Amino acid sequence: MNISYHLDDPVIRDSIHKLNEELQLAMICEDIDVPADVVRFYSKVTVESSEQIQDLYIVPPAQSDLSKKRISVMAPLGAALIGCSQGDEVLGIFPDGSKSLVIKAVLQQGTSIDTSVL
Repeated sequence: MNISYHLDDPVIRDSIHKLNEELQLAMICEDIDVPADVVRFYSKVTVESSEQIQDLYIVPPAQSDLSKKRISVMAPLGAALIGCSQGDEVLGIFPDGSKSLVIKAVLQQGTSIDTSVL
């Protein structure tokens, strides 16, 4: 995946660096070996802020669609949520500032990625 054209955007660049740091620590394992409440690709994540509760879906960049609440794993919020689990508090970075979010629920959607390409 060519992401070099995103590096001019400081928010995206920071998100890519954070995701890269997470990937350096990551282990590839079968879905069955990961607790069900850990956020990963295709997770449906219910988050609560001081203003609202909403469902988000963590997806690869090509499937990102904010109108459908599909958040790219490379977006600041997607990178912040990956690897977290129910009950964790994360700092979400939004265009209007940062907000504290609590992960209320994580549901795995059953769609997985092809790990043979990793």
